[in-house]
Amino acid sequence: MRVVSLVPSLTEAVARTVPGALVGATDWCTHPAALDVVRVGGTKNPKTDRILSLAPDLVVANEEENRAPDLDALRAAGLAVLVTEVRTVPQAFTELDRVLTACGAPSRPRWLEEAEAAWADPPAPERRVTAVVPVWRRPWMVLGRDTFAGDVLARLGVDHLYATHAERYPKVPLDDLRAARPDLVVLPDEPYRFTADDGPEAFPGLPCALVDGRYLTWYGPSLAEAPRALAAALRAARR
Repeated sequence: MRVVSLVPSLTEAVARTVPGALVGATDWCTHPAALDVVRVGGTKNPKTDRILSLAPDLVVANEEENRAPDLDALRAAGLAVLVTEVRTVPQAFTELDRVLTACGAPSRPRWLEEAEAAWADPPAPERRVTAVVPVWRRPWMVLGRDTFAGDVLARLGVDHLYATHAERYPKVPLDDLRAARPDLVVLPDEPYRFTADDGPEAFPGLPCALVDGRYLTWYGPSLAEAPRALAAALRAARR
């Protein structure tokens, strides 16, 4: 089985579970750290010719991270493309099972069992809190409706204030974000790299939780550690 992955979290999942199956991955596929495969461009601008040259049996993709025209071009060239949809934690487990089976996994990996167990009993919050969750600035964009990251946070006691917005990642003026008066601002380090010096200063007087974007947005082996790591970061911000 020869697999090209266009999704960083799926790259990590396949590499951990079916060693040797991956022959190509995006420039953004950073895990596992020692992954040695051909790089095929970005998630939004994959190099179709390079993917074709690898002659993969399967390309794994995601309906949100990858563009439909790129996937259509790969199909038109005769490649099999498996497209995932992941907007909730349970959906992540279902889709991971589907991808790993398609990639030739002989059995369900232990890390996936551990991840399901971790999310079956996540750390209980002291109380539910409201939040805004920026994912970009210049312009400011936040989590909106129907997102995987939003479901992750909801399961940890965080209700983000734009969960019913018409858009999944709405652009919201900074003044409006401040005026919403959330209990907390959650700042991940991807896709925009928020840091202690870039992000919190925009929300004076509000506690800000700097979180690892891999735990918030990736669905792969990191799911096993995500409940504990995210809960700790959220608690630390509110002390």
